[in-house]
Amino acid sequence: MSLGRPLVLLAVVSLLTATATPVTAQGVPAVPVYPEVGAGTHLLDRRADLAGFVEPEWYEANIPFVDLPDETIEDTYYYRWRTYKEALKYTGAGDGWIVSEFLGPVGYSAPHGGIVAAAGHHVYEGRWLRDHRYLDDYLDYWLRGSGAGPKPATDHLNENTTDWAHQYSFWAADAMLARASVDGRFGFAVDRLPELERQWRTWSPQFDRELGLYWQVPVWDAMEYTASSYQSDDPYHGGEGFRPTLNAYQYGDAKAIASLLELRGDPRRAQQYESDAEALRAAMEQRLWDPDAQFYKHVMRDGNPGRERLDDREQIGYLPWYFHMAPEANSAAWAQLRDPAGFAAPFGPTTVERRSPWFMHEAEAGCCRWSGPSWPFATSQTLTALANLLADYPSQSYVDNNDYAALLKGYAATQRKNGVPYVAEAHHPDQDRWLYDSAGHSEDYNHSTFNDLVLSGLLGIRPQQGEQVRLAPLVPDDWDHFAVENVPYHGRNLSVAWDRDGSRYGQGAGLTVWVDGRPVHRQADLRPVEVGVGTGQPRPLASGVDDLVNVAGTGFPAATASHTWPADTPADAIDGQDFHLDVPTTRWTSYGSPNREDWLAVDLGTAKPVSDLRLSFYDDGGGVRTPEEFAVEYRTAVGEWAALPGQTRVPPAPERGRLNRILVEPPVTTSALRVRPVRADGGAVGITAFQSWR
Repeated sequence: MSLGRPLVLLAVVSLLTATATPVTAQGVPAVPVYPEVGAGTHLLDRRADLAGFVEPEWYEANIPFVDLPDETIEDTYYYRWRTYKEALKYTGAGDGWIVSEFLGPVGYSAPHGGIVAAAGHHVYEGRWLRDHRYLDDYLDYWLRGSGAGPKPATDHLNENTTDWAHQYSFWAADAMLARASVDGRFGFAVDRLPELERQWRTWSPQFDRELGLYWQVPVWDAMEYTASSYQSDDPYHGGEGFRPTLNAYQYGDAKAIASLLELRGDPRRAQQYESDAEALRAAMEQRLWDPDAQFYKHVMRDGNPGRERLDDREQIGYLPWYFHMAPEANSAAWAQLRDPAGFAAPFGPTTVERRSPWFMHEAEAGCCRWSGPSWPFATSQTLTALANLLADYPSQSYVDNNDYAALLKGYAATQRKNGVPYVAEAHHPDQDRWLYDSAGHSEDYNHSTFNDLVLSGLLGIRPQQGEQVRLAPLVPDDWDHFAVENVPYHGRNLSVAWDRDGSRYGQGAGLTVWVDGRPVHRQADLRPVEVGVGTGQPRPLASGVDDLVNVAGTGFPAATASHTWPADTPADAIDGQDFHLDVPTTRWTSYGSPNREDWLAVDLGTAKPVSDLRLSFYDDGGGVRTPEEFAVEYRTAVGEWAALPGQTRVPPAPERGRLNRILVEPPVTTSALRVRPVRADGGAVGITAFQSWR
């Protein structure tokens, strides 16, 4: 856990990230590896928080740092940033970066391995990163790139839709606006209004004009084998139904599009979307809200002429609060979250209420049955909705900040395996074990949020469209301190600290807020408050191209090696991913080699300039270790290997867990590169990423 120390009231600039951007011989800045943090506070021991992390410079440059009294929540927070970094995948010049759901590919994914089901979660979580390039590319992937492209309309890939961005339900515009509300780059979002409107309209074939609601198949909500599915004639897919899911997503997207149209200066068209949203809200209240059960429910589309609601409460009934769609009068639904016969569970909440006859039906039969297990995807949505209820709605008597903190702590406790942080697909609600967790597939499953729940919920950073931030912490009543520092917000660095008696951080008692390292607000308690932050100028980061990447693994670039351990492949070193897990893997290693020295080579297929190489060495602490030195060679015009001239290395020699950057000045044009890592003892080496950026 981070240890607080006296705040340095200086414009502190990270030593790891504030180095000047190198310039090539042509006067063009090299693509920066990390964004500059800039002026901020220095409340916490960041190096201690990152102990044992590979490439700590990335986290130092990108994430807000926290100090929390609850060790389980804090450990999970830093772990989940690690899993998010693992899920960042560079796909090439066309689509750039995407955020993957599984670390290994699956057969039903979009090009490069994208899956739209959790894309909204990916954007909400990643909006707190300082480097905007990841989500810029990822949002464009789904709106303008391969993720928006055509797909077969088949049963396996959703026969109701013909493009990847509609394979699963997706709250695209809402996520886009939520992202802009953190980084302040509303122009990026406004510029994509045509694509956001097209995304919204493309759901129209699933709109029932008589009811004024959208229908969806549960499996394409990413929810196969639900309580509602089991009551159809197709338990896997589930019968088509009018559900709180897609209707809430479309409401949220309509409201977001309206906001962006207002920013663009088009109030007339904004009002059209406001009207559509209001019509959806009214239809949801009329058709899906059960006034007796006080809950939103699934209504079968077919074989249900009376449009009767199902008896069962499913966790999806909380989704209207995620988008501020539910009226204040419906707050009684939240009593079910604490009810032992409702959704309450030690490792919950459950995906269907316990009183349902479908609770845990066939749950032990194998993945994936969303009829009772604790599912991070749904838990994320419910906690986001709960934070909205507590922070943005009038007070009510059903749940409070202590309930939010307890649920978040339970969610953090769920994310454990063998005593260490871990997230897989679904967890048993009553036992400390993952139900759905297959080797080489479920590890560090990126299908939910957690850090967004800490930042926007627990610590109460409520992003706004104007030049202010709203703070409404939901920490437990007995917390004496917490801190979050250097949150990248609207082009500024925002830091917030609560110190009940002033002994933790030495800056006085109460709540203190800093902007770019300057104190701007202080108060004695944790009542909600709006604080002016002004509008900074987010520094745009140059996009680059990695000429060595080959996500498909066919054609060029092509990787070969002098020796490769059978469980690894040379191609894994250029697959666009850089993570350091044992299972699944994305690396080349020379483990088991009879050679004193081995090499990894990449044939580009055609000559390209080389100016900025990056190497990430794999080190498992056992048979594969970081080399003491390495040579980098290029193929000359006559086909011979020669030492790459003009190298400047950072760091000068390999260090375990650090990215190695090799700047080449002047650039060298070549059709192939080779790296020769050497250990003094002749032992095995490994590379998880070999890149050539320009």
